[in-house]
Amino acid sequence: MPGKLKPYPGYSSCNLPWIKEIPSEWNLLKAKNVFDPIDIRSETGQEELLSVSEKHGVTPRKNVNVTMFKAESYEGYKMCWPGDLVINSLWAWMQGLGFSRHHGIISSAYGVYRLKSGLSSDFKFFDYLLKSNAYLWELRVNSKGIWRSRYQLTDESFFSIPIIIPPEKDRKQIICYLDWKTSQINRFIKAKKRLIELLKEQKQVIINDAVTGKIDVRTGKPYPKYKDSGVEWLGKVPEEWIVYPLKSISKSNLETLTEKTDPSFTFKYIEINNVKAGYLIGEPDTYMFKDAPSRARRKIHNGDTIISTVRTYLRSVYFFEKLSDNEVIVSTGFSVLTPMSQIMPKYLGYLIQSDLFINRVIQNSVGVSYPAIADSKLACIKIAIPSINEQNEIIKHIENKSKSIDFSIDLFMKEISLLVDYRTRLISDVVTGKVDVRNININAKDASDAMDEGVEEEAEINEIPESET
Repeated sequence: MPGKLKPYPGYSSCNLPWIKEIPSEWNLLKAKNVFDPIDIRSETGQEELLSVSEKHGVTPRKNVNVTMFKAESYEGYKMCWPGDLVINSLWAWMQGLGFSRHHGIISSAYGVYRLKSGLSSDFKFFDYLLKSNAYLWELRVNSKGIWRSRYQLTDESFFSIPIIIPPEKDRKQIICYLDWKTSQINRFIKAKKRLIELLKEQKQVIINDAVTGKIDVRTGKPYPKYKDSGVEWLGKVPEEWIVYPLKSISKSNLETLTEKTDPSFTFKYIEINNVKAGYLIGEPDTYMFKDAPSRARRKIHNGDTIISTVRTYLRSVYFFEKLSDNEVIVSTGFSVLTPMSQIMPKYLGYLIQSDLFINRVIQNSVGVSYPAIADSKLACIKIAIPSINEQNEIIKHIENKSKSIDFSIDLFMKEISLLVDYRTRLISDVVTGKVDVRNININAKDASDAMDEGVEEEAEINEIPESET
């Protein structure tokens, strides 16, 4: 159990698959006795459009990036108000839900539910409860369908879910305690993430200087002679470097999974939001083909570099040096580059990651909300590269200079993972009554500050990719 918190004095048996007992004074009711369904439709579609996901909960769509196409009209969309529970029925099994703090409209395919009288003022307790690990099991087993990506939580299934109900005084103390503690944890996570970003910026400078010829890594000084590259945006390059279009030194790996793929074929899947410049965020999700998103199609091999051709400003670039035995598939939003003989695989990865190259891709991307570049246009971007021997020298230089940086980044990421795990377990233990927080004294100012920081801070520190598609 987290910290020095103790159990409640007494418990009653409830024999649910995921919890065997709850505090004696707590109740257990079906969701139908806790929530009322709300189905009020917009007559004009002019209200604020809201988005629902496991990362942000219920948020104005303008504040988040989602990959849904916008409808021509939102007339007939469901309306919700602050304190209403909104469930993305197709993503309930991944906890794509949340209590709204906004008045607005959401897809008519979503569920809107309102706490019954006497419970509504404590909606934040139920927000913690339904997003806890304990309820992940309930939401998954009650979402039905053939393919995981098409599981759906119906009103009937939701209303059959058992809901834990502490006394009102306990609910308010739990809200106050969890707001306070999660705010503390989130601040620690944010501080460590800032340190990681600073370290990544240091490494990016090392990469930029080396692969663009700003310095000769053998001397640590500029090259003795430079020449005009003949490419306006590329400018001057070291005299012995050769300018190539990307397609002359790498080929686009277009291998994909076809619709004839065995439905039980299992692979690890990497989405655009799982990749930052040179790093993977967390572990890739494992899917069977029949359950995988439709964009999980592009194959990769050892030595390939991937770069997002959609929203390249996110800097989703990664070099695959050593793949495990498991198959790895990436989103069709990536271009997969396989190096040719003129360039070392790892050098290509560093080169594609450089600011100079990324900025050129951004300048050639088309679109407003989701700027993108075609593979064919990406292949025509010109770059300057040194000899193979010098490429090896540059790779060694970057690795030596980055060794301590990478070690620190890895350490901070592990610390963040531990903090997230602790926060997850703490919330689950508190809302299910495994630990008693009724006698924890919380400074009124700390509690108030925690409530003010809550939602925005939670969304900012989470690394879970957006799931609403």
